[in-house]
Amino acid sequence: MTHTVISVRTHERTEFVDITGKVTSAVSSSGVTRGICSVFVPHTTAGVTINEAADPDVVKDILEKLNRVIPFQNGYAHREGNSAAHIKTTLTGSSVTIPIDNGSLQLGTWQGIYFCEFDGPRSRTASITLIGGT
Repeated sequence: MTHTVISVRTHERTEFVDITGKVTSAVSSSGVTRGICSVFVPHTTAGVTINEAADPDVVKDILEKLNRVIPFQNGYAHREGNSAAHIKTTLTGSSVTIPIDNGSLQLGTWQGIYFCEFDGPRSRTASITLIGGT
């Protein structure tokens, strides 16, 4: 088992950051050839998801819809003012698991791994845990 923490800097209030390259690099440097990769985001106002990475309009559409359905100002009881971010994080989730085979993440042809910022801009982290062998 190996464990790596990566840094993610966000620049917008809501933003998807493609971290596929960082996760792929962690797998490559680990020597794990078969197993699983877990990516976990330890923040209550940020998540992680897998979705299409070929067309940036997909991410733009997802963010636009999330922001429309869950607006920042909507009479929330949470006094900190970021309830919308907590709700969006609940919808995306805080972790994803990807199989590893032949030393490669088994993502679909168009898939990428996205860090989901909902309360930015901020400096964040994501934990990558690899379980498997060579």
